Amino acid sequence: MPPDVRSGSGTGSASSGAERGGEPGRDSEGGRELLLEVGTEEIPAGFLARALSELPAAVAEALAGARLAHGAVQVWGTPRRIAFAVADLAARQPDLSERVVGPPVSAAFDKAGNPTRAALAFAEKNGADPAGLERTEVSGKKGEYVVCTRREPGRPALEVLPGLLARLLGAIAWPKVMRWGGGEHAFVRPVHWLVAIHGGEVVALEFCGVRAGRTTRGHRFLGPAAVELDGSAAGYLAALRQAHVIVDPERRRTMIVAELARIEKETGARVRRDDALLDEVTFLVEYPVAVCGEFERSFLEVPEEVVVSAMRAHQRYFAMEDAGGRLASRFVTVAGTVVGDVAVVRHGNERVLAARLADAQFFFREDQKHTPDQLAARAGGVVFQKKLGSVGQKVERIGELAGWIAAQVGAGEGAVARAAALSKFDLASAMVGEFPDLQGTMGRRYAELAGEDAAVALAVAEHYMPRGGQGEPPSSVIGSIVGLADRLDTLLRCFDVGLAPTGSADPYGLRRAALGILRILVAREWRLPLSQLLARAAAPAGGLARAGDATRAQALEFLRTRLRGQLVEVDGLAPDCADAALAAGFDDVPDARARAAALSRLRARADFEPLAAAFKRVANILKGEAPAIGDGLPDPAAFVEDDERALWASFNEIRGRVESRLGEGDYSGALQVLAELKAPVDRFFDKVLVMDQDQRVRSNRLALLGRINATFTRIADFRQLSV
Repeated sequence: MPPDVRSGSGTGSASSGAERGGEPGRDSEGGRELLLEVGTEEIPAGFLARALSELPAAVAEALAGARLAHGAVQVWGTPRRIAFAVADLAARQPDLSERVVGPPVSAAFDKAGNPTRAALAFAEKNGADPAGLERTEVSGKKGEYVVCTRREPGRPALEVLPGLLARLLGAIAWPKVMRWGGGEHAFVRPVHWLVAIHGGEVVALEFCGVRAGRTTRGHRFLGPAAVELDGSAAGYLAALRQAHVIVDPERRRTMIVAELARIEKETGARVRRDDALLDEVTFLVEYPVAVCGEFERSFLEVPEEVVVSAMRAHQRYFAMEDAGGRLASRFVTVAGTVVGDVAVVRHGNERVLAARLADAQFFFREDQKHTPDQLAARAGGVVFQKKLGSVGQKVERIGELAGWIAAQVGAGEGAVARAAALSKFDLASAMVGEFPDLQGTMGRRYAELAGEDAAVALAVAEHYMPRGGQGEPPSSVIGSIVGLADRLDTLLRCFDVGLAPTGSADPYGLRRAALGILRILVAREWRLPLSQLLARAAAPAGGLARAGDATRAQALEFLRTRLRGQLVEVDGLAPDCADAALAAGFDDVPDARARAAALSRLRARADFEPLAAAFKRVANILKGEAPAIGDGLPDPAAFVEDDERALWASFNEIRGRVESRLGEGDYSGALQVLAELKAPVDRFFDKVLVMDQDQRVRSNRLALLGRINATFTRIADFRQLSV
């Protein structure tokens, strides 16, 4: 049994504040609490976790847009409900008075000075008198515009909230929604009840055909009776605890951890750590109770990855291990209710798992009757994609490209060729047919059992890595080469036959493949140009003709977009720094990443903006002036002004140091040296007229700037910076 939860509390500062006391639904400072709950049929665990992570920001944004001041927002959820509470929510909106800019004066009035339809529509929309429209200049715009003051009296929150909450709930970004009955309503699952209370009063909210009230429902079996709520967060949490619903996910997670610890103490075995499974189970139950079970030790002859997969992926069981870390013949399942007869529940779980493990044991024995080459031949006849041929043809293309990559990075071509040939052989195994998540893993096991070289066997497993956008890349060189070749072939060839991703649809995982390519190149620090890799992948092979130039260009741009996303969203670099670095080149992925990072570090300087503005000014004045620059080499004898001589001298003085640092890949150091040009560049632009009427003088000055800019652009295109 789990710990007594009657004394538990919700998480977060807002939760503790809600328990300070005072009138139900009203904070002690005088603000009013808002409580909302949507009761549904069971929501998939993955859907629920994502929605709850995004909900606080969505609630805050909606309330801000409605001019309703508020305090902390806290969210909760179980498989049968999502809920949130807002502390100190204002009782009404403040009155609104704001200046609104309308159309240009030239469009608002005719030649006789009479208001046009545009002016009349603007005045009507904002409740203004057309005769009272003002004319004024607007910052950042040319000419005069009409302006009026829009006034809107504030409304009580109880009037604003029904529409606001309905829109908010309807905008939750579920991966999939469903419709039910004869209505037109759509939500993640059918809605059965709705609670919406502000300051103790029910909000007149209707959503998906259900009207809000103050009644919720407890646990489906342990507390199915209706539960009346007072509208406070503290009262909500307490009432549901009494009804055997732990609505706070963090509290449920803590209870599950405590339950697993209890099982460990009772059995002497350890629960194998699995944070992802723990997160999933947290959103599968409303009241967690752990039950331990066992299975026959003979099943441990099957590779432990199979046993764990059978427990984890299919039944959501936690694996257990002995003190030495070896898999034990025990498991833990988390029920969502108090168990009346533990023996009955345990026996049922054991029977289900035993059936799956018996199948796995049979598949394991049958697969070993065939050699890896026999399985590879069988897999080769499977259609990979009807426009892209068979798996065998794909393996042929992987082998050719992997061999070329191996030659570039100095890897053993024989081992790479063997790993490529066996890369997909386990797809024909009975085990992978039953446990698809084990592809690669079983390939390694079967290759080892067949006596293949350990490096080849490891590469068969690792060429699928990274398995996700932020997963670990392969640890081995051979696995990296084969994985790179596999992804390049998939990406380019799918683009070539019109299977590029559209919108959110990406059935062939091309975004994931692109991220895998980038991750491998960065992890290995391989300076293999993307354009060259794609050119090799485009060569005729494996039953396919050469992919065209347009296809390669499309795939290259796709990779650039993914690289920008990695730099900004994963590495945390400023978007304009990423854009500036990539605009100077991204063919060499590790190099582009290093340049973007160096530029981002430069941004931390106190004088970054004026420094970047000086560099940007050099680049901007050269735009479209390539014909005037000629061969790009300035003639020092043609300099007229002292400040242009000084700039040329300063550049020559630092050029050697810059080149040295660029040659070492020390882009931060190179930028630090280039920063010494700021003062002479500023004086040059202040004192020297670049676009002189004398063609020879003008061209020479442009050549001077072009020479300096050519050094800048080896790091970044400073025109892309937001300064």
